[in-house]
Amino acid sequence: MADSRFTSHPGLFDLSGKYALVTGGTRGIGMMIARGLLQAGARVVISSRTADACAEAQRLLSEFGDVRAIPADLSRHDECRRLADLVQADSDRLDVLVNNAGAMWREPLETFPDEAWDTVLDLNLKSPFWLVQALLPALRRAGTADDPARVINIGSIAAIHVAASPNYSYAGSKAALHQLTRVLARELGPEHITVNAVAPGPFPSQMMAATLDAIGDTIAAKAPLRRLGRDDDMAGTAVFLASRAGSYLTGAVIPVDGGIATTASGT
Repeated sequence: MADSRFTSHPGLFDLSGKYALVTGGTRGIGMMIARGLLQAGARVVISSRTADACAEAQRLLSEFGDVRAIPADLSRHDECRRLADLVQADSDRLDVLVNNAGAMWREPLETFPDEAWDTVLDLNLKSPFWLVQALLPALRRAGTADDPARVINIGSIAAIHVAASPNYSYAGSKAALHQLTRVLARELGPEHITVNAVAPGPFPSQMMAATLDAIGDTIAAKAPLRRLGRDDDMAGTAVFLASRAGSYLTGAVIPVDGGIATTASGT
């Protein structure tokens, strides 16, 4: 007789029947994640500030599955609540929440303005908290002991090592998001909700475009894996965290960076 501990799970990474929200899902890392969840079988809602970006992303992603786009400015508390209400109007259960919408502000220390703190902290740190708060009833209804609901916060390796660029509010907000992830994981675990963070390294995106255009080859050469991130690297990590395969992981911060931050030696 086969040992029940080693029963195979052909649907280990299958997300069929799952309902997911990916903020900032119209481009870059958010679109990579949305595409991965769709291909794994989930029904996905994406959001972005502009209606045009939402319409175009919905068109591009629709070939991979059932996707809906909702414009929302998530730097505002009322807009987070409005998005949450629209998501819950479609279903009273939310299996996966991906908090990806974010902002970066690069400016030298001497001229770094107040606005750079307010803009970045509102979107990178407050917004994920506001959305968890507003969507908690739907996450609670979706989660079970065997298959918890999932919150996936998108942090950054800028919160693990010190980047060369002057991104004070960005690095600070992502470090705070990593810690918020741990705090929420402890609180929500007993309610069958896991909370984890992904800390991306250099991936092609609008936020990283200028940096990669200038020194992308240098960054890739210094990475232990000698390349930049690819779409499937991010999609695969998100699918793992959202699927049965990741059901016993919570409070973790996973660097997806080719080893750049985790093996840093002063570079």
